[in-house]
Amino acid sequence: MKSTTVRRVTLSIAVVAALTGVAACGSSDSGKDGDKAAGKTSIHVSPIAALRSAEKSTDKADSAKVRSTTSVGDLMSMTANGALTWEDGLKGNLTITYTGGQMAEMMKKAGTQSMEARYLPDAYYAHMSDAYAQQTGGKHWLKYSYDDLAKLGGASGSYMKDQIQNATPNQSVKLLLASQDVKKVGEENISGVPTTHYSGTVNVADLAGKTSNLDAEQLSALKKQLTQAGVTTETVDIWINDQDLLVKKSEKADTANGAMTSTTFYTDYGVKVAAEAPPAGDTKDFADLLKSGGTMTGGTGSGTVS
Repeated sequence: MKSTTVRRVTLSIAVVAALTGVAACGSSDSGKDGDKAAGKTSIHVSPIAALRSAEKSTDKADSAKVRSTTSVGDLMSMTANGALTWEDGLKGNLTITYTGGQMAEMMKKAGTQSMEARYLPDAYYAHMSDAYAQQTGGKHWLKYSYDDLAKLGGASGSYMKDQIQNATPNQSVKLLLASQDVKKVGEENISGVPTTHYSGTVNVADLAGKTSNLDAEQLSALKKQLTQAGVTTETVDIWINDQDLLVKKSEKADTANGAMTSTTFYTDYGVKVAAEAPPAGDTKDFADLLKSGGTMTGGTGSGTVS
C-alpha cells in the first residue's frame, strides 16, 4: 500500500467521523435549560410546541440504537449501524461500511470497506484492516483526538470537533426548529411505529436576520457550523412517536463536497451502551501518524490531501 493512500485514508476517516448519521448538521449547544421533563404531545399542539417537547424527550432518553445511510457527492456513500449514548459526552460503537465514492475506493486499497468506529468524549477511534496496520507498526486502531482535529483543520477542524463531541439525535430536532417554514406533514407508520412527520427548510443566509425558534446564541452557532460545512440550505424531515421521541430523521443539503443526503433510524431508547478506549499497544495516534508521513496540504473538509 502506498504511503499516499495511507495518508489520504487517515484524513478522510476524520472527515467521515462527522458524517456518520449521528447528526449530519446541527447546533453544538445542547440548549438544556435545567428542565428536561417533557409532556405528551396532544392532537391540537402546534408544530413548534411538539418539536420542543420532542427535543427535550429525545435528549433525556440518553441512548439509542442507530442505523443510517449517508452520501456526500462523489466523496462517499456509507451505512452505519450500532448504538450511542449521550448521557455524559458522546460514547458508543458503530460499524461503518463504505458502499461507494472516493472513500470506498480508498478503503478497498486499505484492505477493507468496513470498520468499527468507537466514540469517546475526548476522541474518536477507527479500527483498520491488517493491510493498513502494516503501515502503522502493526497497530489496528487510529485515534483521533478532537483537539487534534480542531488544530489540524482550522475552521473545518473545529466544526468536526463540535459535530462529533456534541452530536445527539435531538440536534436534528433543533435544526428543524430553525426553519422558517416548519410544518406538520401528517401521520405515518415507520417500521410499524405510528409517528407524526414534520418538515422544514433552513436557509443559512436568512438565519441571522429572521426570527427563529432558537435563541440568539443557538442561532449563531448553527449558522457558523452550516457555513463552515459549505451548506447554504438544508431540508430536514423528522418523524416523532407518541412518546415524543425521534424515530427517523432525513436531511438533504448542498455542501462544499456536493449533495448530501442522510437518513437515520433510532430505536431502543435507553439501551445500555459501553465503550472503552482500545488497547494502547494496538493504537496509533492520528497526529503522530501525520507527522511521520511528512507535511501534507489540503483541508480536512475536502476528504482528500495532496
